Amino acid sequence: MPQESNQQIARTFVQLTKRAEAADPATLVQTFVDIGTLLPSISTKDNQVIFGRRGTGKTHALVYALETAKAAGIATVYIDLRTVGSSGGIYSDTKISITERATRLLLDVLESVHYEILSVALNNENLDLSIAGPLLDAFGESITQVRVEGDIAIERQTARTISSESNTGTTLQINKEPGLTLINTDKDARSDSEGQKITESGALTHRVHFGSLSRSLNNILETLPQKRLIIALDEWVAIPYELQPYLADLLKRALFPVKGVVVKIAAIEQRSNFRIKGQFRDSIGFEEGGDVSTAINLDDFMVFENDANRATNFLRDLIYKHYKAEVPFSEINSADELIRVAFTQANAFEEFVKAAEGVPRDAINILSIAAQKASDTKISIPHVRSAARVWYQRSKEAAVNSDPEAQRLLHWIIDQVIGAKKSRAFLLPSGTRHQLIDTLYDERVLHLIKRGMSAQDQPGIRYYAYKVDYGAYVELITTDRAPRGLLALDEGTDQFIDVPPDDYRAIRRTILDIEKFEAGPVLPDIAV
Repeated sequence: MPQESNQQIARTFVQLTKRAEAADPATLVQTFVDIGTLLPSISTKDNQVIFGRRGTGKTHALVYALETAKAAGIATVYIDLRTVGSSGGIYSDTKISITERATRLLLDVLESVHYEILSVALNNENLDLSIAGPLLDAFGESITQVRVEGDIAIERQTARTISSESNTGTTLQINKEPGLTLINTDKDARSDSEGQKITESGALTHRVHFGSLSRSLNNILETLPQKRLIIALDEWVAIPYELQPYLADLLKRALFPVKGVVVKIAAIEQRSNFRIKGQFRDSIGFEEGGDVSTAINLDDFMVFENDANRATNFLRDLIYKHYKAEVPFSEINSADELIRVAFTQANAFEEFVKAAEGVPRDAINILSIAAQKASDTKISIPHVRSAARVWYQRSKEAAVNSDPEAQRLLHWIIDQVIGAKKSRAFLLPSGTRHQLIDTLYDERVLHLIKRGMSAQDQPGIRYYAYKVDYGAYVELITTDRAPRGLLALDEGTDQFIDVPPDDYRAIRRTILDIEKFEAGPVLPDIAV
């Protein structure tokens, strides 16, 4: 029996780090849990976009990949785009032209890259700073060149003054010796002044010289370990949506062509805008699958509905690694032992897995709240359900309620899917792109559990399966409106399935008619 009491375990659960950026890299490495081929997928030598909703572990996975590369002797740079720039509002200032804002943003990003490479050079004893230093200076110079064009005022003044003075007078002087002396004085004075004033006006506009920038980077790479540099740009969502294609285009021109430089971008799919198509087949930005390798989506790695054991194992290992990071000398030496000591029974942990919906941040927060409620006792199913509801209200409900139409759609889905069909999931045609569905998915109120479901009698038609977040319907579990399964089988049966099939013919009645929602009247709020 371990020495830690339930109260000590609960306190540790409450103190677990909730966000990856709040933890140091060593802790992130210690607490990382790989999922299938996730690590190999983000460790390729290709420029890449890593998608994932908030809380799915983008930062955690990115930092782990960088630390793994660093351990192998590869130079790495991590940049949080939320911290780039000296004046936070300049990128969103619509009074400044969009190209100017984008170029300033690129310069700030490149300056961050310059600073991080300099840190790598200073901390690497094998680098000759007498060689690397001038190269870094050249790189810095190539990203700081400006010229004047437009409205800035510059004033130059020159002046010359000439002065002279003229006075005339007579002085009578009595000497000690008998006699008089008469003195005449004559003095001229004159002053002339002339000046010149020149005023120039223009706009201070940054110009990046891509040729010199690429040459500077190539030269720097020759001095770095293994002649490779991985640049990770996290929190792409922090960039204003309209600027994203311009930054993407400038990155494509400045960094992508440099052999040995690999760029990894962590982004949220619904909030990313990498490319604008022009009128003449031209475009601004980069193309996924062309300029960068096919993006990976962490949400796909977190889909556990087809394998309950996989979800259980992932969250069990996640909790154990976080616990050991906080209590390194704990006598609890296995994940199974921790779960057995912390939860009342296996069913309680299974309920916790269901409540987490495959989102690591949701899992850690629900666990923390459940531990607060359990205090000096083990975590039970009521604790999990109450914690899931509290976390939903804190992190998701307010965001949904700020959009009345999204709130109405959620209530309608709960009424149509959970209330009428007693199921937790529904189907949508894969070609259906609805802004409100994207909003609910982005806020982690809906979860995608399967892509590309099809039926042989309807070739070419594919469906996506979504499920409603556990916290949104947890209060219905103890009522007659409680869901009885994931997907309801067709009329004439009273059966449910918990694994989405490849052929959807048996569950056609779970297809959600979004047009019915759009055409219908505004429904009263439904208590959820």
